[in-house]
Amino acid sequence: MSFSARIKAELCRGKLDSKADALAELYGVLLFSNTFTPDEIRIITASPEFAQRLPRLLRRAVGLSFDRQPDPSAAGKKTFLITDPEKIFQIFAAYDIDSRQVLSLHINYSRIEEDSNRIAFVRGAFLAGGSVTDPAKGYHLELCTTHASVAREAYSILLDLDLDPKRTSRSGSSLLYFKKSEEIEKFLITIGAPAMAMEVMNAKVEKGMRNEIQRKVNCDYANTDKTVAAAQEQIAAIRKVDRLYGLYNLPDNLQQAALLRLTNPEASLADLASLSLTPVSKSGLSHRLKKIIELSRRGEESPADTE
Repeated sequence: MSFSARIKAELCRGKLDSKADALAELYGVLLFSNTFTPDEIRIITASPEFAQRLPRLLRRAVGLSFDRQPDPSAAGKKTFLITDPEKIFQIFAAYDIDSRQVLSLHINYSRIEEDSNRIAFVRGAFLAGGSVTDPAKGYHLELCTTHASVAREAYSILLDLDLDPKRTSRSGSSLLYFKKSEEIEKFLITIGAPAMAMEVMNAKVEKGMRNEIQRKVNCDYANTDKTVAAAQEQIAAIRKVDRLYGLYNLPDNLQQAALLRLTNPEASLADLASLSLTPVSKSGLSHRLKKIIELSRRGEESPADTE
């Protein structure tokens, strides 16, 4: 089951106690559905839970039934249809719209005056025209409608609910969308899907932990590469100095540093310092090895000059 489908399943577990809220939810469904015209109402859904809720929602809101509805046990997408002119007239009238004169659809705000009505409207809009990307892959929630005026007006409703979507269009449809995890969490909690909002939060935490672990691994790899590169440079310098002068001609402190590095080629400076028989700090050991590198580069100076 997709992440969107799981959200719709949670939303559909909510009761239809208030007729005003049922009317508002149906309004959102109709305005964000496949077809809502004076000739036909067509709602298509792949959500079994929404398919079960729709007939009850229609009866609770306007006391009507669909002219055609699918077999509940049928797999795949399900289509709900109303073509009866009288039913369509009654549904439009429930929102104070004359189906015989409508030119473009707008939201009748008198049907969603209360906060609970506006929340129900947005819930219906999501059930019919909403989708969410799996938060493990990314953050994107959108509401899609074919009515540009409805999208503009729904934008204001979302602002009233302290939700701040972005707007765009795609393939002739108008979209309201959210791209931040916090905004998606807030949207889902608002419309009645707190459990799925928690999943978005958990996915964000897990993603953050994975990113932090990967960052540390990358940092460890980088530090290891630097340690290996530095050790190789030091060993090469020690061997060159040995060829030029002989290590036994180096001052005692440089001899000790050289022998430590040659016998522990993969150790870090901190580890080398801890292995020294005579106390030496990490910075002190680093200074001695740098002296050997400088000496290898000069090539002709007396090692005694490196004291």
